[in-house]
Amino acid sequence: MTGGPDLVVAGAGGGLAGALRAAELGLSVLVVEASEHFRRGNNTSMSTAMFPGAGSRWQKAAGVEDSPDRFAADIAAKTGGRADARLARTLAEVSGPLVEWLADSAGLPLSLVTDFNYPGHSVHRCHSVPGRHGSSVIDHLARRVREHPGIDLLVPAELVDVATGPGGPGAAAGVRGAVVRYPDGTQEEIPAGAVLLATNGFGADRALVERHLPEIAGALYQGGERSRGDALRIGGGLGAATGYLDAYQGHGAVAAGAGTLVGWATIIHGGIMVDLGGRRFGDETRGYSEYAAELAARPGSTGWIVLDETIVEQCRPFQDFRDTVESGVLVRADDAEGLAEATGLPAGALARELEASGAAARGERPDEHGRTHWERPLAAPYAAVRVVPALFHTQGGLLVDGDAAVVDSGDRPIPGLYAAGGAAAGISGHGAGGYLPGNGLLPAFGLAYLAAGAIARRTTTREN
Repeated sequence: MTGGPDLVVAGAGGGLAGALRAAELGLSVLVVEASEHFRRGNNTSMSTAMFPGAGSRWQKAAGVEDSPDRFAADIAAKTGGRADARLARTLAEVSGPLVEWLADSAGLPLSLVTDFNYPGHSVHRCHSVPGRHGSSVIDHLARRVREHPGIDLLVPAELVDVATGPGGPGAAAGVRGAVVRYPDGTQEEIPAGAVLLATNGFGADRALVERHLPEIAGALYQGGERSRGDALRIGGGLGAATGYLDAYQGHGAVAAGAGTLVGWATIIHGGIMVDLGGRRFGDETRGYSEYAAELAARPGSTGWIVLDETIVEQCRPFQDFRDTVESGVLVRADDAEGLAEATGLPAGALARELEASGAAARGERPDEHGRTHWERPLAAPYAAVRVVPALFHTQGGLLVDGDAAVVDSGDRPIPGLYAAGGAAAGISGHGAGGYLPGNGLLPAFGLAYLAAGAIARRTTTREN
């Protein structure tokens, strides 16, 4: 990499996919990662590894009819039409090719998830790896990156700024290099043709969360510790536009006392959530993200997911759920009275909710909260786990175009500067209610993939 790499990638989450794609297209790449523990400490590694892919070959083999049009329509429906329409369309279109590339070129053992469907997806569209956990994704991609002769990995080192050429910051000047700080405090400017910011969002910066996401500021933060708004600071200094800073992915199902993810599959398979009064407080199937703030607003900011032994078995494919069971926080009881005793919930209220939700699941009466999706009624013996709300990651950031290029307030690309994942504004609209499962990984991997292609085209044009 004499004279500097073609591309510096800041962040070893979805940025690893961007690095592999760029190297595949003939670019020299340097990945800069601040944490030595990124294989267990970033948002990708903490995820359930769900990659939406519209029109993938796995869907076709399973007889699932899907298309980018249908995916874009689902995004519009879930966000109430408030998502970035250009970006939503771009990511819907790249989602199918992306999952096939992740399997065929990056070597991830993906398959279509068909045992349940997440809220907001009208068809089975999510693809995952065995164990359905992001740590195996990061382990695999990190190994591929370390083995690739065209990629160098610099860890630990933090990208603290992006240097631009003559003309000052903004769209008029191109990227000339990346400023990197090492653990001893020394800094170095590394010449580079382009920089991809894949540093995630600002979930670990409490002041930014309190400013932009006050409804979830008091909840548990369950994301990467390095998600401190670096992209906002660096991009802002270069004149980048920002948007959707009030958007985030929350989760209403983190196990109290264990910190593990119980998972919303428990709900989709027929589970219910009750507060400390033993009462349900909404249609749980609307989505786990919006339920974070709703749970945070209940007395004690906590509640219980009630399930049964059938659901326990149905959720075992998830490593997170297995970890929850093995932690010992799941309580079991032979009947409603025993469950009330085990959980400390009011026996009468809990029994009424179990009876009412069972009747709704059997189609005997409408659900008072409007829930229409019931896979089956719960049946004794029961199980339950106490849950707390959490903020997983933010969904607002630098505005990008269809090539993942960061743009200024006039929608003009800043030459050589790109963003992906939480560093970029996503496709979840505003707040938490627009989040679809996969809205974290798709922009992280999809925008990194698109950026690599755009940088390769730009480099080839410049050289010719």
